[in-house]
Amino acid sequence: MSSNNKKGALGRGLGALLQSPETDITTKTIRSAETASVGSIADLPIEQIVANPFQPRTHFEEEALKELSESIQEMGLIQPVTVRKMGYDQYQLISGERRFRASQMAGLTLIPAYIRIANDQAMLEMALVENIQREELDSIEIALAYQRLIEEVKLTQEEVSEKVAKKRSTITNYLRLLRLPPEIQLGIRTRKLSMGHARALINIEDPQQQLNLYNQIVSNELSVRQVEEAARAVKSPEKKSIERSTFKVSAELKSAINQINKKINTPLEVKVGKDGSGLLNIKFQSNEELEDLLKKLTH
Repeated sequence: MSSNNKKGALGRGLGALLQSPETDITTKTIRSAETASVGSIADLPIEQIVANPFQPRTHFEEEALKELSESIQEMGLIQPVTVRKMGYDQYQLISGERRFRASQMAGLTLIPAYIRIANDQAMLEMALVENIQREELDSIEIALAYQRLIEEVKLTQEEVSEKVAKKRSTITNYLRLLRLPPEIQLGIRTRKLSMGHARALINIEDPQQQLNLYNQIVSNELSVRQVEEAARAVKSPEKKSIERSTFKVSAELKSAINQINKKINTPLEVKVGKDGSGLLNIKFQSNEELEDLLKKLTH
């Protein structure tokens, strides 16, 4: 290399040097007689890639990985993973750990990868944002990713919404999931209840009442609408327009209520609103008690 060429290379700065196949000294990986460089897509030896310690996904379904692995065996890995160069034939995943694991299962020795340079904080941000957008994370994993963007990358909710192209209210709703009891968060992760169910439960302030309603969701397969109605009733019954009746109950109505109370052996509560509408409330403590009440009422 001439002195002019050396001067030109040095004048371009470190980034330009690392992006140039001629001056990149941190890798010996060859692809089609070219040296893999930063900013390119290269077929990297899979053994030279290590997992990302900032990976937001913490659970990978074995069956889904197996299906992806079989697809990769048949068609190859269509979407490259993204890695950062660590130096001397060492790379660290930024995103694409599911594809990386499936490629390992498929027995690949080379894997297509985008090569980038990033410090830890920038890497964390890239990993979180890219995984939120591309991977099928469960709602709790998404919420944790948003939380990490706020706490570790120091982004505001508004900035997070811009990064992931979601409304700020969506970010807020996900973050609120992290205030639910651990049992309910586990139920979300195992998909026993949906995001809609979870959002309804968030509106209940008492954790024990949240758990009680959660157990009813799981046991009775309640719809989101049913849970929303139940949550409204639990949250603030004193704010409902329907109040305890202060009007004079007729003798016939009293007699009917007493007969029902005797039949079901459970207090029947009558609430009447100012407009004449009302509710009949029968409380129960368990699935078995509900079934027993229904039998008594229908026989």
